[in-house]
Amino acid sequence: MSAIASALLLSGCSQVGAAATIGDTKITQAVVQGSIDSILAERAKIDISQMELQTGADLNLSQLRFQVLTALIREVGKDFKIEASKAEIDTRRKAILDQVGGESGLPKALVGAGIAPGNFDLYLEAVIVSGKISDAIIATGVTQEALGSEITKLVSTKAAKLKVEVNPRYGKWDPINADVIATDSAGDAVKSTTP
Repeated sequence: MSAIASALLLSGCSQVGAAATIGDTKITQAVVQGSIDSILAERAKIDISQMELQTGADLNLSQLRFQVLTALIREVGKDFKIEASKAEIDTRRKAILDQVGGESGLPKALVGAGIAPGNFDLYLEAVIVSGKISDAIIATGVTQEALGSEITKLVSTKAAKLKVEVNPRYGKWDPINADVIATDSAGDAVKSTTP
């Protein structure tokens, strides 16, 4: 037992308390846990009987993925001199509120999307910045069909430059697909069918 515990401690992130590091940016375990706690608290307030929601390790992974990918999108945006203004975030927020039936409908929408209320603005920023990056890429002549792989390539290149490290407790960084993925004890023998 102690040998396993020692191995887990030694294989952790280089910075104690880090769920992931992206260059000089540290995403703490407390930040990820805070998102998880917030999501679980919101679930307790609404009827979730008809929802398919992530739990356990899947929820941990999705919240870390959210933090890592939003940070990387922001970094790619800087290369394009793209950012989301407060006015743009407010406009997008209003559009979403209109779609979900106002403030009263927002908690259910956020629970369904797996977004902690405190991360809503960060989510909106990432959506706006990635939309502008997409527009910039299409303006260079890249087709709509090739857009997804082009964005993945940009994020992957940025991640390699900044050196993304993920605490094995949450998963691992997939440099090819620019994603945080679950570490599967079966290795490559079992492939996940989840997109």
